[in-house]
Amino acid sequence: MKRRVLSLILVPFLLFYALPVGAVEKEERKWQDETIYFLMVDRFNNGDTSNDKNVNTEDPKAYQGGDFQGVIDKLDYIKDMGFTAIWLTPVFDNQPMGYHGYWITDFYKTEEHFGSMKTFKKLVEEAHKRDMKVMLDFVVNHVGPEHPWVDDPEKEDWFHENQPMNFNDEESLQNAWLYDLPDLNTENPEVKDYLFNAAKWWIKETDIDGYRLDTVRHVPQEFWDEFSDEVKSVKEDFYLLGEVFDRDPEKIAAYNDVGIDGFVNVPQAEEMRSVFQKPDTSMERLFNFWKYNESDYNNPYLMGTFIDNHDMERFTRMLVQEKLFPGTRWKLALTYMYTTPGIPIVYYGSEIAMDGGDDPDNRRFMNFRTDEELIDYTTRLGEIRQEYPALTRGDIQPIYEKDGMGIFKRTYKDQTIVIAINNTSETQNVQLTKEDLAENHELKGLISDDLVRSDKAGNYHLVLDREEAEIYMLKNKSGLNYPYLFALGTMYFLFLLFLYLVWKRGKDKKKQK
Repeated sequence: MKRRVLSLILVPFLLFYALPVGAVEKEERKWQDETIYFLMVDRFNNGDTSNDKNVNTEDPKAYQGGDFQGVIDKLDYIKDMGFTAIWLTPVFDNQPMGYHGYWITDFYKTEEHFGSMKTFKKLVEEAHKRDMKVMLDFVVNHVGPEHPWVDDPEKEDWFHENQPMNFNDEESLQNAWLYDLPDLNTENPEVKDYLFNAAKWWIKETDIDGYRLDTVRHVPQEFWDEFSDEVKSVKEDFYLLGEVFDRDPEKIAAYNDVGIDGFVNVPQAEEMRSVFQKPDTSMERLFNFWKYNESDYNNPYLMGTFIDNHDMERFTRMLVQEKLFPGTRWKLALTYMYTTPGIPIVYYGSEIAMDGGDDPDNRRFMNFRTDEELIDYTTRLGEIRQEYPALTRGDIQPIYEKDGMGIFKRTYKDQTIVIAINNTSETQNVQLTKEDLAENHELKGLISDDLVRSDKAGNYHLVLDREEAEIYMLKNKSGLNYPYLFALGTMYFLFLLFLYLVWKRGKDKKKQK
């Protein structure tokens, strides 16, 4: 009886603390809620030295020793930073020196330097145990020059004629040999069937969750339309991320209706790199990309947003050239990427501000012995993004921008998140009005625990140090909640009255006996 009474007394408190202001009920997980860690298998972690054949750590174009077991060993490292999915460069069998995975010689075998199919399946299984998804890079445009098909007379019509590429001609873009790699004739029904079947086989065999599609613009749109239907028939919610490497959004948008869910957002990445390369750079043009994304792409929330990748010099190199401290600049760029619409993709090593010039210098072997300040910051961003649906599903609205000081908000249902980024070389003091935000509220900092209360006029005064960022949750002003206390008091009164009546009834029964 005592336990029952105690639990009844505790119920109001539990209800009160279980529903904080601004909370949004947990909804079914979607791809737009993911945060992706992109790694090059050979350059990440060596977990099995038995497959270290022809490894040469002194040659940046040779195998360095990274493998599937190495990725398995670091899954907790990746998950602890808040990543919910990993994207791996191609894992298929490659010709010698094909450390990157893009010189495929067999679509049905794993690269021996990376490990066996059994180990790869274990990788996927272990990732799924941690509630992490796995994406593979899949290449249909070309194969390695040493693929057996290249010298097979019966496969002659499986390839386009070897010719130099004219990037200004659509037919040449789709038929010429990119970087002198044998270009597959994807119009050939036999080639299509082979690629479709291989793509579906990997899904059935290993239970992977998505493909990043390489060199999309070099393959006819009709192929992608069929490819998308085929692979999505195998697994529900299978994600396709296309690569159309072009700075013109319209060139990317041309592939909107071929069944590919999203594309790596190259134009926005270039703008982010430019804006956050040095302080006192206006964010106005970057803010405009939200409008471009909404107008150009079918679903901007499924676009892949990134700052670094394996085809560009590392962002850190740009910062070093400006003689700036990379960690500070990375924090600003990551804050922006994590809080705007799209799926953040972080290239391995970015969490430690890894340096590197053009390919292959941008593919250095990962260093796990380093300062963890930026790792901790990345981890906090990941936590915040997962905790607040407004950051993955909400609309976006600019509030303020001047010479590099930018503020915008994300709103989803009754949740509002405000992001302030001071990309200037001076402390900034900005006043937001009740027209910008609801009056009689406060802004609770989620990174540094800052607290900004609205004044009597309903204004908010934000003070942000140079080259700093903060993410705020808009909430009711803290303090005594009189309506709630009154309701709580009424409930306790009725409860105590109930106990008294039960007690009195019991006492009357005893007297009757």
